Parts: sequence; structure tokens; C-alpha cells
Amino acid sequence: MALNRVSRGRYESGSQADTEEFGEIIAPLLADGDVLVLTGGLGVGKTHLTKGVSKGLGDEHPVTSPTFAIMAVHEGGRIPLFHFDLYRLEHAYELEDTGIYDVLGYEGVCLLEWGEQFQDELTDEFLGVVITRVGQDERTIALEPHGIRAEELAQAIDDALVASEERRHITEPERQ
Repeated sequence: MALNRVSRGRYESGSQADTEEFGEIIAPLLADGDVLVLTGGLGVGKTHLTKGVSKGLGDEHPVTSPTFAIMAVHEGGRIPLFHFDLYRLEHAYELEDTGIYDVLGYEGVCLLEWGEQFQDELTDEFLGVVITRVGQDERTIALEPHGIRAEELAQAIDDALVASEERRHITEPERQ
């Protein structure tokens, strides 16, 4: 199974590599100030998606979940990537110590794992990316835009995924 578009804003991933590919496809569309809130249970692929975004931005450094550090900065790409893992935070007042307010919505792109628990404290303008396990390796990825820029980004991602599928279908018969 490969990365597939099910409908506008809804995609299927058949593997970790597909989830990373999704990140690589969306990376060129991201701009300074974009915020993605990555939602899903433990082990569904939030960090794999972040790895793909980092690679798609041109940063070749390894990406791991910043569960204990809370924030990791990846500056080797065309724009900085601020990767937050808010899993260990219990209260909104703890956000102050993470450095999130210094960068959120201003420079680079922010990817927030477990950010849904603090949506009211963070920003009104973000793209929710909900990853759900549907099998051993299979996942669904759903986009939930909040705000005008997020709507534009969701549409651009959908267009890019459609184009990617079309390219894949054109080249697959040539391989046979």
C-alpha cells in the first residue's frame, strides 16, 4: 500500500515510509508562521511525519521525538522547524517554560505533538493533522484547518497529493 488520497483532506498511509513521504510532500508548501498540531495516540507516526517535513525542508539531521526536551529546533532547511512534544505537560502555565510563545506563528514552522490539549492557549490559526491507526502499519491522516491560512494550506496539500498520485500512476505502468 502506498500513500493515497481518500477524499479532500483525508489520506491513507500504509507504512512509516508513507507517513514520512506525506511530510516530504507538504514541506515545500510550508511558510514562516505555519503551525501544525499533530494529534494521535502513542506510536501512530507523528514523529515520522515530522521526519518527512524536516527532510522535505532540506534538513538532513536526524529527527527524534523531543519528549523529554519538549522542543527540538531543526535549522538546516530552507526555514527553521520547531518541533514540540507537549505530552509531558499537564497544565497550560507550563507552556511558558517551553519557548513556544517565542516562535509560535512568527518564524519557521511549528509542529506540535500533543498540542490539541492546549489549543485554547496557543493559536487560533493552525492546521490540525489527525493520525489514526487502522491496522498494524496502516494509518489515516486527516487535515482539520482552523483559519484562512490553514484552509489555504490544506487545499495546497490536497492538490500536491493529487499531483503526486497522478505522477505515480503515470510512472508505474512504465516499470512493468
